[in-house]
This record gives sequence, C-alpha cells and structure tokens, in this order.
Amino acid sequence: MSRVRALLIAPVSAAVLLAGCTVGPDYHPKAAAELGVPDAYSVTPETKPEDLTRWWQKFDDPVLGQLVEQAAAANLDLAQSVARLRQARESLLQNRASLLPTVNGSAGYQRNENVRGGGRSFTLPDGTVIDTGGGGANSFTVGASASYQVGVFGEIRRTVEASRADYAASGYDYATVLISVESEVARNYVLARSYQQQLANARASLAIQDDNLEIAGFRVQAGLVSSVDAEQARAQRAQTAATIPSLDQQYAAAVARIGVLTGQAPGALRAMMAPVKAIPTGPAAVGVGIPGDTLRQRPDIRSAERALAAATARIGVAKAQLYPALAITGNLNTNATSIGNIGDAITGSLFAGLTQAIFNRGRLRSQVRTSEAAADGALALYKSTVLTALEDVENAVVALQTAQERERQFAIALDASNNSAILSRSQYRTGLTDFTTLNQQETALLSARNGATQARADAATALIALYAALGGGWDSTVIPQAPISNPEAR
Repeated sequence: MSRVRALLIAPVSAAVLLAGCTVGPDYHPKAAAELGVPDAYSVTPETKPEDLTRWWQKFDDPVLGQLVEQAAAANLDLAQSVARLRQARESLLQNRASLLPTVNGSAGYQRNENVRGGGRSFTLPDGTVIDTGGGGANSFTVGASASYQVGVFGEIRRTVEASRADYAASGYDYATVLISVESEVARNYVLARSYQQQLANARASLAIQDDNLEIAGFRVQAGLVSSVDAEQARAQRAQTAATIPSLDQQYAAAVARIGVLTGQAPGALRAMMAPVKAIPTGPAAVGVGIPGDTLRQRPDIRSAERALAAATARIGVAKAQLYPALAITGNLNTNATSIGNIGDAITGSLFAGLTQAIFNRGRLRSQVRTSEAAADGALALYKSTVLTALEDVENAVVALQTAQERERQFAIALDASNNSAILSRSQYRTGLTDFTTLNQQETALLSARNGATQARADAATALIALYAALGGGWDSTVIPQAPISNPEAR
C-alpha cells in the first residue's frame, strides 16, 4: 500500500515543482504621477482630510440620519450588489479549488447466484449422493481515483489571481453603490425640506395677498382707486396660489423617492416627513485633503484599479494556452470475496499526459492579443475614473462656495425686500403709493424668500455632493466582504 502511494505522490510532487514557471506580466500598481494626478486641488487650499465614514451626522438632523442608515440596510440596489459580491466570492473559491487535486472514492458489493445448473453431484462408496457447487458468491470492491491539472505555466494561479481581483472589485462596487444611495437619500431629503419651505413661503404670501385684495376692494368701494387695483390684487393672488399644487407634487415625489430608496413603498414615509423642518445645514467647510487622499478613499477608483489587475492576470491565462498542459491521474482498486481480506490485493495505475496545441496557435495568439487589448482598456478606464473623481471634487467645492455666497447675498436681499414690502403696504393703506408698486414689492419679497430657500438647499446639496465626491459613507480601511450565510463556506 505504501509503495503504491509513493508511486502516486512522486510524480505529483515533481509536477508541483515544475509549476513554478508563470507566464504573462506581473501586475504593479500605478503611481499617482502615471495617472495624471496633481499634487493639490486647484480650487481649495490643502487641508487635513476628515473622517467621512458617517458624514450625514455632521448635519445634526436625526431624521436624515435615520433615513440614510435605513437605506444602507434595506436598499434593493444594495441587495443586488451584495448578490454580485457573493457570486464573485464563490467564483474565487471555485478557482482556488483548481489548485488542488480532485479525489473521488467508490465502493461496491456484488452477489452472484446460480439460478439453474452450475452445480455438481457425486456418489460416495456407501451410495450417498452429495451435491456441490451451485451456491452464490460475494464480491467486494473499494477504489479511489485522483486527477490533477498541474498548470505548469501558471494558468491556474493567474486565474485565481484574476478572481481575487474581481472579488475585491465587486466589494468596491458595493461601496460605490452604497455611497450613491446614501447621497441620493440625503439629496432628496433636502429637496423635500426645501419644497416644504417654499410651500410655507407661498402660503405666507397668499395670506398677505388676501389682505391686500381686501384692502384694494375697500378702496375701490370708497372711490379712492379704480377697479384695476382689485383686479391686480386678484391676479397676483391667483398666480401665487397656482404655484402650490406644483410644489405639492414635487414634495410628494421627493418623499416617494426616499421611501423607495429605503426599501419601502413610495408612501411609507408621508407621516414621518409631514412635520415641517428646516433645511439641514452642515459645516461651512470640509477637510478635502489632497488628490492622493481621494484616490485611496473613492471605491470606484479602487474598483477600477482591481479591474486592471484582473485584466493583467488574464493575459497570463491566455499566454499559458500556447504552452503544453500537464494532467496527472491515478487510481487504486481492490477486489475481494469478503470484507476481511479486502486489503490483500490492491492494484493501482498512474497516468501523466501532456497536451499541446498544434494547428490552432493563430487563434490562441489572437486570444492573447485580445487579453492585452482588454488590459489596455482597463488602464484607460482606470485613468478616466481617477480624473473624473478629481473633477467631481473640484466641481463640488466650487458649487459649495458659490451656493454659500448666494445664500449670503439672498439673506441681504430678503431683509431688504421684507422692509420694502412692509413700507409699501403701509403706504398703500394710507394712499401714498399705488397698487402696482405694492404688487412689485410683494413679488420681490416672495422671490427673495424662495431664492434664499433655494440657495440654502443648494448649499446643503453641494455639501452632500462633496462628501460623495470625496468617497465618504464607507470605511475605506476595510475591503467589503460578502456575508457568509453558511458557516462551512470558506
């Protein structure tokens, strides 16, 4: 038994030693300079990067935080990403299994009986007749077989290398979807609060315009002004009232969108969002860091880098097909008439075979060129992803700066418009100005209110976009892993 085992192990060990030759290029990460990454951003001074893992907490809005975390746990796009991540993990496990031999075992039992004939009889000297033979026979078999695809030129190891990179890329893709979902929930939350504020502005203006319409009616009855004032007041009120249904529709759409993003029915959050709250306000500045920080923080960049690593490994897989492939198979068998002597006679066999493509090398070389082209495309996508990420950050920084400046200017405009409207209303009551002037001032006041509301919402939205552009919303120190539902799956 030990001799047969030695005969099987020796060729396998030799094949493993031969498998040290791995063809194809080895992957090396690109330096920032090779990707066209500058030393600093052009729109903001260099600052120390912040911990943006849970950036929504910086808005100090418990409802916003609850919704974002609910979406992170229940969003259906994230569920799909988790399923893809699990598939990538299982593909890696399957390819890892190819590094080891495949072993199969078998066992059998057979009973033979003579149904008719097959026996012998003879007569003893005393005349007794004895029947012999004709009985049944038992047969027991036990066997084992093993096969091993050696991968002399590294095709199996390169395949595992590519699968490992694919698995990491799928984890980063999950983080990319997570960031997108979190920012989308926050953006729609800001929109919903903005529409609530605009509705409040419209209703406040409507109350004032009702008062103006009443005053204009009294002045027309008193013969102090013509009916033009009353008609202007009526038209202004109707125009303001006409904006309310549109705002209601936009508010309902934002709330419905948040419901779906959190894995619920569109109307599930109506009661929760009904109480009017202010537009959330975050910090005035964010520690952006340098572009190199963004490369480490953004999961889409890291996914593109892993995709390039996988494409590079697959060049080696394609090149290995140009060289011979070695396969080793062996088996052990025993056959006995009883369990007790099952190990008395054992037979074994061993086969090692080489296969080499002869007439299809043109096709195989074309596959190598295809893999090289795929790697070139992955490199271009990697560089594009990096530059797009830096563009996202710079655009978000500028958007935040401009929105904050607009917010400051609209605050001044709102104060001035409010004072002007109060004076015009007082003057119209006393007959010192006409209704056209009052109408203009009331319109300017409503516009300034909505402008200030929009600027505040734009600042919050730009801040959310900046957090997302910087790659906030996940733990960048840990590669996302697929959940293991079966503890035996490793």
